[in-house]
Formats: sequence, structure tokens, C-alpha cells
Amino acid sequence: ISIGQRQLIAFARALITDPKILILDEATSSVDPYTETLIQDALNKARKGRTTIIIAHRLSTIKNADHIIVLGAEKHNIIEEGNHEKLLSLNGKYKRLLEMQYKDIEPDT
Repeated sequence: ISIGQRQLIAFARALITDPKILILDEATSSVDPYTETLIQDALNKARKGRTTIIIAHRLSTIKNADHIIVLGAEKHNIIEEGNHEKLLSLNGKYKRLLEMQYKDIEPDT
């Protein structure tokens, strides 16, 4: 069983228990882009009516969150917080990180 398959099983088990609080740590780190999309769709449905804490480096995983907290790498302090749109409008760390991630996946022109 692959790491990605283990992640999917753990995700499914978490949802089956219908918890009031759902904590996900790098929920899509070991899956392919197609599976990541499936997980994100399921997560968008699953987080309704419950508190969901998502720890992520892939910002696409959290863009639909109601509240995003950007932590500093060295001091672990809060650098920025807000929803996706607000953080983009700040032109700060979140926006730079998002641009770097999408730059890495865009084909060269």
C-alpha cells in the first residue's frame, strides 16, 4: 500500500467518525493532482458544520478556508491572517508563496 493510499484511508476513517473537530496535517502531500482534487472536493463538503484545522504547505488545499493563518518559519509567529481573497490583497507572504507554488507547476512558455 502506497503512502498516498494510506493518506486516503486515514482521511476516509476520519470522515466516517463524523467528528466535531477535524484536524488534517498535510492531507494531500503524498497524492497525485487528480486525487488531490478529489480530496479537496470531499474536504469542502466535510468541513461544513464542523471546525476544521488544516496544516498545509500546498496552498491550494486551504484556499477555500474561512480563516487562514500564515506562520513565520523561524519564529513561528503569525505573519498574516484572513481569508484567501484578503491575503491576496495584502500582497504579502501568502501571495508570494502562492505565486511561487504556481510558478513551479506552470509549463514553460
